[in-house]
Amino acid sequence: MPEGDTVFLTGALVGRALTGRTLTRTDFRVPSLATADLAGSEFAGVRTVGKHLFFRFRGVPHGSRRRADGAGRELSLHSHLRMDGAWRTYPSGRRWGVPAHQVRVVLAAGDVETVGVRVHDLALLSTSDEHRWVGRLGPDLLDPEWTDDHTARAVAALTADPGREIGSALLDQTAVAGIGNLYKVEICFRLGVTPWTPVSDVDVAAAVALARRLLRANATRWEQSTTGDLARGRRTWVYERTRQGCFRCGGPVRVADQGAGIERRPTWFCPRCQHGPVPHR
Repeated sequence: MPEGDTVFLTGALVGRALTGRTLTRTDFRVPSLATADLAGSEFAGVRTVGKHLFFRFRGVPHGSRRRADGAGRELSLHSHLRMDGAWRTYPSGRRWGVPAHQVRVVLAAGDVETVGVRVHDLALLSTSDEHRWVGRLGPDLLDPEWTDDHTARAVAALTADPGREIGSALLDQTAVAGIGNLYKVEICFRLGVTPWTPVSDVDVAAAVALARRLLRANATRWEQSTTGDLARGRRTWVYERTRQGCFRCGGPVRVADQGAGIERRPTWFCPRCQHGPVPHR
């Protein structure tokens, strides 16, 4: 699943292409939005919260006709990428780099088209109601207005259950928003603890600070690196390194599942560099 930095970068690129432009055509290829038409409205910008995207539109016509004074509604299109979603922008008229049947939304503005590919949880809502979709989430690690209060809220939520495994806690978007499996694994490595270590045995404030630092470092590029090295095969310490070994000590990297059901995730760790409980299998 895309992590918070990937969602943030996606929003930034769509915003750069469309913000301030008038939509000349929209095409919603999902049954719930099949009759929606935002042509004539202004693309007002993008808001990201954790792994959620909100595309904002200003001056949306009421029904089929625009009011005489030019005013209209302010709506937001909510989107979640989940495992395989993406938003891509192309020059108008250029062939899309994806099969047309995978495209769920088309937003055209003059000479550019932005298409939503395999995007999920699509919904049009009043911009003032965005909080209803993300109000239950914890502080967004890429919030540009992050303060000490955000840190305190995240730490309090993560430590509410001291016996919880730190790996599972970090993935809980209601505690802190934006961390996915890659960062969960790498944060635990950097802290020197296994992901199965109880929260009570972890410096949670340090984990939050590290998470924020890593996501911010990667929020302006597609390559995700937790080591500071962007070369292929050198970007992570233990994540997906069962063949290469630990990037720090060179020792074997083990992998085991963490979580249950749909929350289960493969979890990598280095037995030499990380201390704490591990699964028997």
